[in-house]
Amino acid sequence: MHRSASRLTRVLACAAVPVILTVAGCSSDSGKSSSASGSGKKSPSSSSSSQSGAKGSATLEKVAFAKLPDPCKSVPAKTVEALVHDAKDKNGTAAKSNDLANRASCSWNGLETDGTKGSQYRWLSVSLVRYDSHASLGSGNKRAEEQYNKQIELAKTTKDAHDVKVEQAGGVGDQGTSVVYGIKKDVDFFNTTVIARTQNVVITLDFNGAAYEGAGAPDQAKLLQDAINATKEVVTSVANGGTEQAPSGAESPSGSASPSASASPKQ
Repeated sequence: MHRSASRLTRVLACAAVPVILTVAGCSSDSGKSSSASGSGKKSPSSSSSSQSGAKGSATLEKVAFAKLPDPCKSVPAKTVEALVHDAKDKNGTAAKSNDLANRASCSWNGLETDGTKGSQYRWLSVSLVRYDSHASLGSGNKRAEEQYNKQIELAKTTKDAHDVKVEQAGGVGDQGTSVVYGIKKDVDFFNTTVIARTQNVVITLDFNGAAYEGAGAPDQAKLLQDAINATKEVVTSVANGGTEQAPSGAESPSGSASPSASASPKQ
């Protein structure tokens, strides 16, 4: 009996093999059939991926400004004359750049002497940085906003700065912040930095002053207001210099309108 039972077990095991192979064969044929039937038609998953990829490309934001204005002309001549008396070069000194479409800056400085009343020194500079939209880095506006925040931190942590005050600068581009501080050198320098973002462009305007030979210290509140007004004019310059290649029908950047006459810097 034991030998018969053992033989029966072997027979049943052998009989089961074709059944397993048949099931496997059906499964394989089913896969081939599915593959063959799908050869002329995309599967739902691949179609979904394709649509997702196409959607991602379509939503890449086109930047508002495709170029920067001449940095030395971004601040009107009348403003330069009002803020920097006796400027060494009224046309400004442009910093060297191998990529003027994306990075540009210009500065002015002058020392006004008033006989026995002493001298007043002023220094004005403007820096422009432009960002394009990039598939892996994000939209031009987002990248500009990141740079805007970095510039604020840099201004706040200026070496040897004291009495640092940070405030929002309303009406200056899409975002605006002022950073006011003093620096002790041979005399007290009163510094004002205004950082603004207008869509995909970041503006950093520095305006500082110092008094020599007994002259009265610069009015820090006036330095700040003059810097804010000048930055508004740079925002306008960016809009005027970049809208030729901006998307048709695009709205003007917030704060890009020309400053009113009452907002222009006073002498």
